[in-house]
Amino acid sequence: MASQILIGKGNNDAFINTNMLSRHGLIAGATGTGKTVTLKVIAEALSNEGIPVFLADVKGDLGSLTEAGQMNDKLQARLQAMDIGDFTFQSFPVEFWDVLEEKGLPVRTTVSDMGPVLLSRLLGLNDIQEGVLNIAFKLADEKGMLLIDLKDLKAMCNYLADNSSELMRDYGNISRQTVGAIMRSLIVIEEQGGDLFFGEPALNIRDLMRTDIRGRGVINILASDKLFLMPKLYSTFLLWFLSELFEELPEAGDLEKPKIVFFFDEAHLLFEDTPEVLLDQIEMMVKLIRSKGVGIFFVTQNPADIPDPVLAQLGNRVQHALRAYTPKEQKAVKTAAETFRQKEGQDVETMITELKVGEALVSTLDENGIPSYVDRVTILPPRSKFGTTDPAVLKGILSSSALYGKYAGTLDRDSASEMLQSESLKSSRKEAEAADVEYRKALAEAKREKTEPAGWSPLPKIELSQRDIRNGMQIIKEGLKITRGIMGILKKR
Repeated sequence: MASQILIGKGNNDAFINTNMLSRHGLIAGATGTGKTVTLKVIAEALSNEGIPVFLADVKGDLGSLTEAGQMNDKLQARLQAMDIGDFTFQSFPVEFWDVLEEKGLPVRTTVSDMGPVLLSRLLGLNDIQEGVLNIAFKLADEKGMLLIDLKDLKAMCNYLADNSSELMRDYGNISRQTVGAIMRSLIVIEEQGGDLFFGEPALNIRDLMRTDIRGRGVINILASDKLFLMPKLYSTFLLWFLSELFEELPEAGDLEKPKIVFFFDEAHLLFEDTPEVLLDQIEMMVKLIRSKGVGIFFVTQNPADIPDPVLAQLGNRVQHALRAYTPKEQKAVKTAAETFRQKEGQDVETMITELKVGEALVSTLDENGIPSYVDRVTILPPRSKFGTTDPAVLKGILSSSALYGKYAGTLDRDSASEMLQSESLKSSRKEAEAADVEYRKALAEAKREKTEPAGWSPLPKIELSQRDIRNGMQIIKEGLKITRGIMGILKKR
């Protein structure tokens, strides 16, 4: 049976029904109005319901979920005003992750896994450059060559440039200038930490969908205070994560509780400078992923940051205060007000501008999916600690993680760069053998004439190792199995 989680109190208690979490949600409001507290309150309640959570920590203060809060006069007054007498503080099970490998377990994926669509967005490629990158992926897929890290992608780009004449018949023109532009973009991403993100062992998203021994959902926190300063890498990573969930999870239909709830903080970054084709794919993914048992909350300053087709799919809404000093801001407030189901006589536009810190307008879906009338609500205080957590505490949690042994090290198995080198060796061997045959013919002729063949010298044979032979077999086996799904990411087998 579906449960309800309490997030605040107004004229009526504000609940979110767990069977409606896969209809997604929105947390919006100006800076300093209480969005982070709302996020924490919802995440804590989900954890207590046994629902795993994934969220990005942009400000660096969500690690405090690991420690129980403490009572103070201000908090006591707030609880009394809300008529809450049985409030208990609590710590929560947390797993820390970090693309930059500083404050959490490494988060990695392979270049092949991400695919050309998202990688083109990450690299900021134009249409022509994206076309050449697609050729690189297609050729690697056909040959069964996994592109694991940036070294592999560079090797494939060099292969395209060196063999552009032969490839032109099947793939079209491949200019060295275009390949050079892609290589320069790869260097920029590498310097920003992309060399850490691409590699193995790759993240298994099912490791994010765990519960502790008490049945509470694990809250996965992605350290994003530095990652956020690289908005392309930040938003592309989160979009890749959603794509992975979509591809990996089986159809589940309507569940009483979602398998995982994902919070996308600073959601406007997902939609900035995004091509129309990619926006259409994002809209489709948000719409379809709920059938996989996944809930998404977009966290942003203004609902106008999110395209209307996506905004229309967000059924559970928490709107904190917005400021309306300029005509543009007034228009944004009006747009936000129009997204709520209102009772006759309610002036939602004015209410949005008058909300105090910690207050919000809330409308959620009932158990039948019908939006409730908007209500002015005081959000509950979090049960965990306010503020930041001592780095020593976080380090201890990280080192004692059950996943530490799985992700702390790195792997470097044979992939495209090694395979291309092997192909080069095989090609050199054929050339050497052909040259050797010609030399021996000339030598035999010279012996008959008792002269040395002019301009000839024997070439050494190039022997293939067992590793080269294994790589050749992998090309044959893997080439028939690689398929790609939504956003061009690699489908798992």
